[in-house]
Amino acid sequence: MDDPQENTNFSIWLKTSPLASANAPYLEQLYETFLRSPDSVDPAWRHFFEGLPRIDGVAVDVSHSEIRERFRHLAHATRRATPVADAAPSDYREKQVRVLQLINAYRFRGHQRANLDPLEMMPMADVPELYPAHHGLIEADLETEFDTGSLVGPGKARLRDILDTLQRTYCGSIGAEYMYLTDTAEKRWIQHHLESARGITGFSNDIKQRLFDRVTAAEGLEHFLHTKYVGQKRFSLEGAESLIPLLDGLVQRGGGHGIREMVIGMAHRGRLNVLVNIMGKTPAELFQEFEGKALKNVDRSGDVKYHQGFSSNINTPGGPVHLALAFNPSHLEIVGPVVEGSVRARQDRRDDSDGIQVVPVLIHGDAAFSGQGVVMETFNMSQSRSFSTRGTVHIVVNNQIGFTTSAQQDARSTFYCTDAAKMVSAPIFHVNGDDLEAVLFVGQVALDYRTTFRKDVVIDIVCYRRHGHSEADEPSVTQPLMYGKIREKLSTRTLYARKLVEEGVVGPDVPQLSVESYRLALEAGARVTLDFIPEEEAHYPYASNWRPFVGKSCKSEVDTRVAMQTVRDLSAGLGRLPEGFELHPNVVKIYDNRRKMAAGALPIDWGFAETVAYATLLDQGYRVRLSGQDSARGTFFHRHAVVYSVRDGSAYVPLCHLGEGLSPFVVINSPLSEEAVLAFEYGYATTDPETLVIWEAQFGDFANNAQVVIDQFITAGEQKWGRLCGLTLFLPHGYEGQGPEHSSAHPERYLQLAAEQNLQICVPTTPAQMFHLLRRQMMQNCRKPLIVMTPKSLLRHRLATSSIDELCDGKFHTILPESDALAPEGVRRLVLCSGKVYYDLLERRREQERTDTVILRIEQLYPFPEAELKAELDRYSHITTAVWCQEEPRNQGAWYASQHHVRNVLPSQVQLEYAGRPASAAPAVGYPPLHIQQQRALVAEALGDGA
Repeated sequence: MDDPQENTNFSIWLKTSPLASANAPYLEQLYETFLRSPDSVDPAWRHFFEGLPRIDGVAVDVSHSEIRERFRHLAHATRRATPVADAAPSDYREKQVRVLQLINAYRFRGHQRANLDPLEMMPMADVPELYPAHHGLIEADLETEFDTGSLVGPGKARLRDILDTLQRTYCGSIGAEYMYLTDTAEKRWIQHHLESARGITGFSNDIKQRLFDRVTAAEGLEHFLHTKYVGQKRFSLEGAESLIPLLDGLVQRGGGHGIREMVIGMAHRGRLNVLVNIMGKTPAELFQEFEGKALKNVDRSGDVKYHQGFSSNINTPGGPVHLALAFNPSHLEIVGPVVEGSVRARQDRRDDSDGIQVVPVLIHGDAAFSGQGVVMETFNMSQSRSFSTRGTVHIVVNNQIGFTTSAQQDARSTFYCTDAAKMVSAPIFHVNGDDLEAVLFVGQVALDYRTTFRKDVVIDIVCYRRHGHSEADEPSVTQPLMYGKIREKLSTRTLYARKLVEEGVVGPDVPQLSVESYRLALEAGARVTLDFIPEEEAHYPYASNWRPFVGKSCKSEVDTRVAMQTVRDLSAGLGRLPEGFELHPNVVKIYDNRRKMAAGALPIDWGFAETVAYATLLDQGYRVRLSGQDSARGTFFHRHAVVYSVRDGSAYVPLCHLGEGLSPFVVINSPLSEEAVLAFEYGYATTDPETLVIWEAQFGDFANNAQVVIDQFITAGEQKWGRLCGLTLFLPHGYEGQGPEHSSAHPERYLQLAAEQNLQICVPTTPAQMFHLLRRQMMQNCRKPLIVMTPKSLLRHRLATSSIDELCDGKFHTILPESDALAPEGVRRLVLCSGKVYYDLLERRREQERTDTVILRIEQLYPFPEAELKAELDRYSHITTAVWCQEEPRNQGAWYASQHHVRNVLPSQVQLEYAGRPASAAPAVGYPPLHIQQQRALVAEALGDGA
């Protein structure tokens, strides 16, 4: 319609219509109706839509934004070109438009009037758009037939029936939020599944009986524990028992979708119930934990019973499903990205690129879901290339309270606790936790959505918490009205039992008999999970083999040498580029230098050594995964694992093209997040022992944004849960005058957390050391986290180089000996150091031509190499002074954690002195001249030259 006056009737209607302001949702709804059935829309609108783009005469599903833009343009032009209408549209036509508006209003806002709260305390919004009168529809119109547009069902229906359908669908026990989705196909899919049901689930009696069995189990376990172990913490599921039937339904339906693994993450509330009634842990095992009789591993700390993980296999109509419940600390929501990483590793292992076979299920609390930032970080990764798991099923156990904090008044600023999910256009299904059939129905729709569209979806079970935060707490002190209602409220099981008896699904005696039967099973300690497959009968071919690494302490020597020809062949492969691929001139020089390094014509630098280390591991069958902010190129322009054509911007990863049959290499520029990304990589590393998994901080102190992952998982996971992990952390570290936030990776924090052989903390100072350290991490017979203080300025330091022979014939040295030819009998002063400061000390000593001072580098700070240090000190029997030199302030760095190790091996008459910056609250100074002054002073103090 280039000329708005060519259709006078449309011009008149356009100006007099209440839609003259271009109601966007209505336009979208009307256009979707037009695409389905052009004759079902008003002729004037049909004329407008027919003016939109067409291909071969067929209407194209153009974007809604284009429709709105054309409508605004048309409305503006019509207002300018046409006088006030001299004729009004028919009353029926006007009301037809209003009916379609009403339908759309329910889709957008019906959830605000849904019956969601079992306690009936949730404020219910007054939504005028849901009343016919708001749209100019009167009581007499209720018997009038109208076109239903895209509403699923008959093409025409009485307004009374349309309203009934809308209220049953959108204002019953389910409140659906999905109209903000940007994909029309997804919205239509959800509309079809909800509106075709009309709030009636239609489950068979068999399914209803299974629902009742599972909710009886959920309530029965809690009642049993409450009376048998009075006052003990268990973080009861009472009030949210519908979680158990929901999970059972997801597992059973998942098998039919081809799902072969589900990895579940959850916090403490309801965990014991999930372990016993879903995962297959026997009640007898749980009771032993309550009674303190389950001490299995006296050589490690262990953890409380409501943090424990579990794995099992469950039979479903579609085949067996392997379940894994992740171990979890008390830090709420941090387990989410850990589960996502584990799922991604499992998908990669199965070559499950579409995410069909392995699905993550995350169970949240309402206050934590809206309050913890890691939830947003995890959503942000959900559709990114190397972090996506092709959709997560999120379940919010919405108790409507956070410990003692009121959900609506203090816990959040949003209307719903789930609003964060809208950032990734995830549909959200709120459901009344007391309506078990609605909960199961929503679970089925959610899982079907996830498997269809490979996107996140949220189920918000609105329920309550019958007891306090723990069973010893008295919640009525802070929430007297809520807990007054809860005390009088019948349980979900009781309500459903009455419903089934009234429907004749079960006899009047069955509910009580079911309770007694379940209690007898608990007392016998028997397994109460349905469809459990015993371990001896389970077939799980995709399990990782951790047996070679269990109980190993990483003390044995590892041969990390590589044949010279292998290094040169791999280096040649790394230098090959596609025909016509033109590098940036700066990168051309780096690649030219690397060719010379491989030939022995130039000393080896850090970028070459690191890249070739990855290539040799790939050649030996190991996989490599490296992620971090700007890790593809490298923050400091040294890596260039991905190169780009200056002609067309295309990317090329040489490590992925070294030859047929080599293991995959993945390098990822991660989102600007530390906590979720590091947790993801931890989850990946704990699932796959054959992949070198590396997380790189842009600067070492950026890891402080992920401190919970380091404290709760990386350093303590093996001691608490027996979880082995070979994750490697690259933490750029070194004092170059960049200020407090870009200098220190805080090695003291990792050293404080180091005990019981839980970590390896290293500070390599040469490219060859880095080469052998990376190879050692995969080739040794253990899997322990490796913390590497990586260089910054040393990446281009003229002295920080290696020879190709050191790559081929060397090894990782926990201590690097004196590099200059000093006569041991003339040495009187010993300087011990770690990291970049070594080169400052070396250059100053050479300037002074000193031969009485030996400088030893401690390349591995933990486990501290006392034996190796003693062997080296035995060469210098005339030492009178020993100094520990570091760049970090005295209260930071390695001084406090390492001095006793050094004293253990020093001659008794030699005292250990400190040379470094004085104790400081900040890691470094912010003024470059002051930094230089401090650096010169600590070097002079260490060498004892008084300069």
